[in-house]
Order: sequence, then C-alpha cells, then structure tokens
Amino acid sequence: MSSDQQYPYGHGYQDHPDVAQTWEGQTWDTQYQPAVEHPVQPVQPAQPYAADTAYLPAQGAFGGSGSYPLPPEVPYDTPTTHLRPVAPDPAPTTHLRPVAPGPAAPGPVSEPVSGPEYSAPTTSGHVRMTDAQRARAEGRSPVIEPGMQPALLTALLGILMAAGAALGSYGLLVPLILLQAVTAAGWFRLNGMWPARQGIALAFAGGLAADIALLAAGKEHAPAAILGTLGVWVLLVLVLQLRSHAGSDERQYGLMATVTSAALAVVAAGHLAAASDAVVVGGLAVAVTVVARALPLPGAASLVVALLAAAGAGAAAGGLTGMGAQGALLGLGAGVCALIGHRVASYDYPSRFVHMTAGVALPLAVAAPAVYLLGRALACVV
Repeated sequence: MSSDQQYPYGHGYQDHPDVAQTWEGQTWDTQYQPAVEHPVQPVQPAQPYAADTAYLPAQGAFGGSGSYPLPPEVPYDTPTTHLRPVAPDPAPTTHLRPVAPGPAAPGPVSEPVSGPEYSAPTTSGHVRMTDAQRARAEGRSPVIEPGMQPALLTALLGILMAAGAALGSYGLLVPLILLQAVTAAGWFRLNGMWPARQGIALAFAGGLAADIALLAAGKEHAPAAILGTLGVWVLLVLVLQLRSHAGSDERQYGLMATVTSAALAVVAAGHLAAASDAVVVGGLAVAVTVVARALPLPGAASLVVALLAAAGAGAAAGGLTGMGAQGALLGLGAGVCALIGHRVASYDYPSRFVHMTAGVALPLAVAAPAVYLLGRALACVV
C-alpha cells in the first residue's frame, strides 16, 4: 500500500505522535464490511479534553465507518409525535344497529317575568346590587321616609322639650342632652360609619361642652359660647384625625362626619340659648310637623299639610305662651327646618337604626337655629 493510501490526508500526521487513531490493513475497503458482534457494555459518557482532540482528523462524510447520518434537527416548539392520530370514537353501537341519541327530557317551562331582571347574587367577588342601586337603575328615588313610629318618638321628644322649657333652663337640659346623644349616634350611622365610638363620644362631648358654656355665660352671650365651642371642637377633631394612621380617604370621611356630627350636637344647644316661649312653640310645631309628614298622603300634599300643621301648632302654642299670632311664623320656620332634617334622615335607603336615631333627632336639631333666631327677632318686634 502506498504512502498516499496509508495516509490519505498527507504526511503531516506522521510528525505527530499524539494522533488518536491509525488505520491499517483492509479498514479502507468499503466494498464489504462484515458484521462484527461486540458484547454490549454500558456506555459511560466521556468528556475529552481539548488537548486530546486537537489533532483528531476529520472523519468520513457520515462520521466514520459504520455510522449513519443524524436525524434532522426539529425546533423545540414544534410538537412531534411518533404515534399516528387517533380517530374519534364511533357512535355507540350494539350488536344490531347503531344507537341514536334520544331527545332530551323536557325541562320546566319558565314563565315570562314582567319587569327588569337581575342576576342572582354570587360569592365570586361580585357585589350584589343594593336596594338603592336598583332604585336608581329603575328610575326611582332612593329615599325611604322614617315612618310613623320615629315620627311619634320625635313628637314625644319635642313635647318633653317644650315642657322642660316651661320649667326653666335646667328642666330643658335633660331632654336636650338626650337629643344631642341621639343626634351624634344617628349621623355616623347615616353616613355608613358604625361602630364609630370615638367619633360619637367626641361629638356628644362637644354638645355637652356647649351646654356648659351656655349655662355659664348666660343667654345674652349665647352666640359667643356656641361659636367658641364649635371652633374649639373643630380644631380638636383636626388634631385627632392628623394623629390617625388610617388611609387618606378614610381619614377624610371620618373628619367630615365627626365635624358635622359635632356641629349638629353643638347647634342643638341653641334650644337652651333661645327664649323659653320660643322653645315651647318650636317644640310643639316640630312634633306636629313630623307626624303630619308621616301620614299616607301624596308627596306634594304631604308637604303642604305638614307646613300648615306647623303654622297652626305654632299659632296655638303662641296663644298659650303670650306670643300670639307671631307664633305661627315661628312654628312655620321650625316646621321647614324639621322637614329638611326629616329629608336628610330619609336619604339612600337608611336602615331602621338610622330611622330610630337620625330620623328622630335631626328634625329637632336642625330646627334649633330657627327657634333661636326667630324667637329673638319676634321678641324685638314685640
């Protein structure tokens, strides 16, 4: 065999003693390759070093004798399978003939429902539609009047205030404190904040502070006592809200509710600052107004009847107290303020607790400025 046949890639390989393989004999005879069976041995993967494979000669087209080309590379994201597609199962059959699916059993027939339809409440995070939202969607007003029972309680409290005012300032103090306590609790519940013990206690304490300031300063200094107490309590509420660790929105809602509740409790002390005859007329006028408003009458007619009843009750109470016909004007003003408070307590589908607190107290608390101002004005005219 010639040197070219023995070293087909040139004589350069003779100079390198580190060549890994040599070929001798008939290994280059590609016409016939006898099958040689070798015992199967476990193959351990070897990791050759770069120095051992640096001078390996390039092997044949298929990687050497007896080797076969590798299969083509397939992208990783291309789904492949060596199984043929499975045909869908045929229709269920018996030994006689295929069984066809029978008709579905008839279900209960649903009757058409008149009016708007709402989906059933779920527990998957969706909030059920409230009564107020449903009323707005249907174009109705989301307002529920407190009803006759809170109106009767308001009338009873108004009568107690009128009787206490006839006895004197200290006789009026007991029903007034009850009015301030119910006002503070009802306003927080009306705004959806419950329990709010600290806010209720703070607002109620503001009303008590106003009562003490009025008793100490006298009725002639009533504006300074009421406005001074209100200013101090607003500052106190601001300081307490700044020390709160709640979120900004919750802190803002708490601030507004506490300031408003404290202001209503302090303003209710205006009954203590007003003249005794004015408190008697105003208390009776508010009592008659809320009862007339609770009667089952149409909206406009109910308002007219309530205002007429307020004026009539004021005139009757004015005849008893010496105010005369001017009591009708005071009773009408107190009745208008009472209807405003009654309307506020009816807003946005309030609960029964709101009706029994804010619905009872707000008509009398909101009427306090009218009783004080109109009482002083009518007294000056006389």
